[in-house]
Amino acid sequence: MSAGRLRNWRHLLAFGLGSGLSPFAPGTFGTLVAVPLYLLLAQLPPWDYAAAVLAAFAFGVWLCASVSRDLRVHDPGGIVWDEFVGYWITMFLLPVRWEWILAGFLLFRLLDIWKPWPIRWVDRNVRGGLGVMLDDVLAGAAGCLILHGARMGLGH
Repeated sequence: MSAGRLRNWRHLLAFGLGSGLSPFAPGTFGTLVAVPLYLLLAQLPPWDYAAAVLAAFAFGVWLCASVSRDLRVHDPGGIVWDEFVGYWITMFLLPVRWEWILAGFLLFRLLDIWKPWPIRWVDRNVRGGLGVMLDDVLAGAAGCLILHGARMGLGH
């Protein structure tokens, strides 16, 4: 995918404002771009945050299916909208402090790369825009649960 294709607004969003064009670790670079956007979302009340992330997920199912069709590839590695949503799910209701932001980033990336069950099953068996999005949603949900467990264990 060339940078010139980013003139199409759908491709620009799906490729994380260009972060997905990184020649190595596009998912990691996409998640990095999701962090400042998270800082904006984190200013919302919890229900509004949840609604925004749910809307980003629904939009992402359509967006990823559309761009995948354009490129004639299921789940191109450069599509990172799913990383945006997965990271935002990871961070739901956590303190907006650098140590939680970093822990969420590292844990989400680990889960997204490692793909423990059932994330791996979804990644291999669910197709279309839902398949592109759902494995990252599950990684985000797992990361969120793990971090909230750690937070309770730390007494925060």
